[in-house]
Amino acid sequence: MEKRQEPVIVQVPSMKLFHVVVVILVVGAFFLGSLWTKVEFLKGGSVAGVQQAAQPTGTTQQAEPKVTLDTVKQAFAGSLIKFGDANKKLLLIEVADPSCPYCHASAGHNGALNKQMGDRFVLTADGGPYVAPVPEIKKLVDSGSAAFAYLYTPGHGNGEMGTKAFYCAFEKGKFWDVHDKLMTSEGYSLLNDSVKNDKTKSEEVAQFLKDEFNPQDMKSCLDSGKYDARLGEDIVLARSIGVSGTPGFFVNATAFAGAYSWKDMESAVNAAL
Repeated sequence: MEKRQEPVIVQVPSMKLFHVVVVILVVGAFFLGSLWTKVEFLKGGSVAGVQQAAQPTGTTQQAEPKVTLDTVKQAFAGSLIKFGDANKKLLLIEVADPSCPYCHASAGHNGALNKQMGDRFVLTADGGPYVAPVPEIKKLVDSGSAAFAYLYTPGHGNGEMGTKAFYCAFEKGKFWDVHDKLMTSEGYSLLNDSVKNDKTKSEEVAQFLKDEFNPQDMKSCLDSGKYDARLGEDIVLARSIGVSGTPGFFVNATAFAGAYSWKDMESAVNAAL
């Protein structure tokens, strides 16, 4: 008699187990999505607790700590290069690097570089829409309407000698003269193509600035090393107000992280005045 083959029984997962698996997959997908979003957010950077304008493209700005007007005043008080006092209704801070291209755009003395950055950065003097903020800041400082501080942070990497020249010039009341000379196309090339933070190039820097500042005094100041540590102090102050890229501006407690046109800052300035 032929032996009967027993049927093969295939076990199908219960609906309960099926639901558990689905829930696990959904939760896992949500977690991974949240993690990706958090990473992307952190990459972009933000200033917590500060009204911040949208960042222009092409800047390298990151900002994190909570910033208040008191924090900005503390940074102002700790700065070396400053004009006026922190009790002014309008307090302005620029964080910059004289080797940084977008800092040059903001300074308004290197029109050729502005043009290379795109139509929206073309200076009004060259028929474009961009109003460089630094000259407008200087007007307010000169009129006594605002207090201003300049802080260094390495936004491009070759600005140490240029910044020390700023410190030396400020010491003798020549900050703006030296600043404006170094923020030209020739100054940009000098710092990025020749000097590159090389302390042995002090003579080259001094000679470049000879029409604005006594070259012997400049070379002596740069060679003395008296401001070497000041670079680090400025970086700490910049980070205390949430700035680790350049340029960065503050209008009181309002942060403008990037090379904004003065038109974008005017409403905050007018509100303070």
